[in-house]
Amino acid sequence: MFVVMRPQDAPSGPARLGLVVPKRQAPLAVTRNAIKRVVREAFRLRRAELPPGDLVFRLVARPEPSSLSVLKRRARAEADALLRRIAP
Repeated sequence: MFVVMRPQDAPSGPARLGLVVPKRQAPLAVTRNAIKRVVREAFRLRRAELPPGDLVFRLVARPEPSSLSVLKRRARAEADALLRRIAP
């Protein structure tokens, strides 16, 4: 569902988060906002473990139709897995 990019020209310092949730992949604003909230929270909890620099999460696949709570659980599980792989 997500791709994480690490720009090379990122400033040193604490880890920072960028989010790209295009309307093409999540047409409803409530869906886009829920995904962003969940990823921000996952990032906030792991920020101290992450290397310095920028991380940009981009939604690349349209989420399967489901309830908002199921979508949030899936997004959180994937965000946690990606952040675990990035953390040293």
